Amino acid sequence: MIAFLSAHWLDITTTILGLIYIWLEYRASIALWFIGIIMPALDIYLYWQHGLYGDSGMAMYYTAAAIYGYITWKWGVFFVKGKERGTRSKKELPITHMPLKLYLPAALFFFSAWGIIYYVLITWTNSTVPVLDSFTNALSFVGLWALARKYIEQWWFWIVVDIVCCILYVQKDIPFKAGLYGLYVIIAILGYFKWQRLMTQSSSQQETTPPTP
Repeated sequence: MIAFLSAHWLDITTTILGLIYIWLEYRASIALWFIGIIMPALDIYLYWQHGLYGDSGMAMYYTAAAIYGYITWKWGVFFVKGKERGTRSKKELPITHMPLKLYLPAALFFFSAWGIIYYVLITWTNSTVPVLDSFTNALSFVGLWALARKYIEQWWFWIVVDIVCCILYVQKDIPFKAGLYGLYVIIAILGYFKWQRLMTQSSSQQETTPPTP
């Protein structure tokens, strides 16, 4: 038992942090970004150990992107009637729907990133799962961007990523992380409906709040 825990201590640690992260994300808490800096920093080494080079590189991106996510949630610009205000708001970014005009650029970016990451993996690494590894990384770029913009649809991107990652981690003998991502799928579904309620509540409050002179 001790030998098993010793061999998987990093897997266990990042899994615990992952549980905290998804709970904070479920609650739409800005504190999730602090965990979002620490957890992927540890994941860089964990994934590299198991030959998941795409995920290791993605973890580097996650660490930097968490800083962007915090800034955007805290001082991000608001979108009103599809047009971006040019000034910063003192309030946290609200939960909104992803504008339809962004789906095509997001899709083009996803397929481009998938192809580029796949090429990198098959050219410069000995990855045994280049297709799925590159797929989850490319879609994670889109998911993290949508999360940073606080679009409710970000949950659907993560559901797909989490299902594929769960399968990958089982194959790569990262059992705790595999279990975590299996749990992520369930929480992501619940999180979508949680954010939907929060978005409705926020809209109702804005409608009932009298305008300031």
